[in-house]
Amino acid sequence: MRRPWRIAALAFALGVLVVGLGLGLWGASGWAQEEEAQSGEKGLALSTLYPAQVVQADETVTLSLTVRNRGLPDQIVRLAVQEAPEGWETSFLGGGRPVKAVYVETDDSVSVSFKVEPPQDVQPGTYRFVVVAEGEGARAELPIELTVEERLPPRLRFDVELPVLKGSATTTFRYRATVENEGDEELMVSFETEAPEGFDVRVKLRFGTEEIASLPLKPGESEDIEIEVKPLRDAPAGEYAITVRALAGETRATQRLKAIVTGRPELTLTTPDGRLSARATAGRETQLKLLVRSTGTAPARNVRLSAFEPTGWTVEFEPEEIAELPPDEEREVTVTIKPSEKAVAGDYMVTLRANADDGASDSVEIRMTVVTSTLWGVVGVALIAVALGVVMLAVSRFGRR
Repeated sequence: MRRPWRIAALAFALGVLVVGLGLGLWGASGWAQEEEAQSGEKGLALSTLYPAQVVQADETVTLSLTVRNRGLPDQIVRLAVQEAPEGWETSFLGGGRPVKAVYVETDDSVSVSFKVEPPQDVQPGTYRFVVVAEGEGARAELPIELTVEERLPPRLRFDVELPVLKGSATTTFRYRATVENEGDEELMVSFETEAPEGFDVRVKLRFGTEEIASLPLKPGESEDIEIEVKPLRDAPAGEYAITVRALAGETRATQRLKAIVTGRPELTLTTPDGRLSARATAGRETQLKLLVRSTGTAPARNVRLSAFEPTGWTVEFEPEEIAELPPDEEREVTVTIKPSEKAVAGDYMVTLRANADDGASDSVEIRMTVVTSTLWGVVGVALIAVALGVVMLAVSRFGRR
């Protein structure tokens, strides 16, 4: 009978122990949470993402400030600048207008802008500011540093890939170039060119078709351009200098280009008196004078003379070839034309041609009027006379009968 009672007592004691342990753990947890809550920092906090910045001498800086209320009652927090360099102007902006305080609720934050303007004569260096946020029994400070760098003067970089190009007088020379703004302010760039008289120079974007009037470039920005040069079609062979300047106010960069014109040979065939017709007798040689002129801007070399004549005719040249004919010079050539012996009287066309090694050529057509030989005319007259004599003799003899 004592055993059931002992079991019940043991169970009761175990229950009390479990409840006691549970209460102890709950109390310890609550005490730890209360102590943690009591130890949490309360007050005001003032912060910005970039408290130290590098700026230019004439740059107005605006920083975003955050005012945070940590566990304090809702309140008005006043803003002030405790420390600032001499000559610098500062202000707080909120909602688009100047402010001197912000209203911050418990465990909330408010953003405000801090505007800083340097004096006109500011020198390079590091300048310190201290901003203060002050509420009911709470205060926060935020140091800010602005480092002023010396502003780079306006400067242009103007580079050309191949400043020397070679071609004929009919070539369009295209120079690829790059213009870069190496300064700290935006520039409006225009171009000025100098070229020999009659040369056409245009500046275009690398893949554009229109000529550039002006080109805006932001700091550090570059643009690829193309300088197009068209020489005179009859420009003599030689080297020609072209100057191109990139201008932006008082800032300029210059490039000197060179176009090497190799010249273009051209030939002209004519006769000394300009006549392109002649008379010839069948089977007999007739000589004509022909002028070969070099009218191009480069010498015509290895000029060969040839002809396209009717069948059975022969055409010979003296000389048959001219080794070199400089520009603006001419050479007289003797052409011997012999019509076929069987050629009947009439007009015939003979084509004379001159060809040079470098592609220059010209041709001229001569109209040849062929007449028969005078010997055949005498023979014909004699035959007619003989025939008339025979007829008259016959009439006189047989007429008497």
